[in-house]
Amino acid sequence: QVQLVESGGGLVQAGGSLRLSCAASRSILSMYSIGWYRQVPGKEREWVAGISGGSTVYADSVKGRFTFSGDNAKNTVYLQMNSLRPEDTAVYYCHALSASYFKYWGQGTQVTVSS
Repeated sequence: QVQLVESGGGLVQAGGSLRLSCAASRSILSMYSIGWYRQVPGKEREWVAGISGGSTVYADSVKGRFTFSGDNAKNTVYLQMNSLRPEDTAVYYCHALSASYFKYWGQGTQVTVSS
């Protein structure tokens, strides 16, 4: 089992920044992939950014604005979000896929960007 705990969401004006954190209960190096998804009501959860198979991958909609990073010593990954737009408003979920392909989700953190 892996527990993922997100933090850092909130309300920000368009053009502002937030940093999300996701603390894992075990080494993030043991994960095949770890990263962030987001979901708005009525839509499917979509991939935002993270590491999969050793490569950092970003959704086209966030490239150049969001930065994914990790701290192996703290078993924590981050999502630095700059130049936020109202369309970035969503619940952001931390996701991990173990080496044996079990999926884990955090509880989600709300990000709201006002125009």
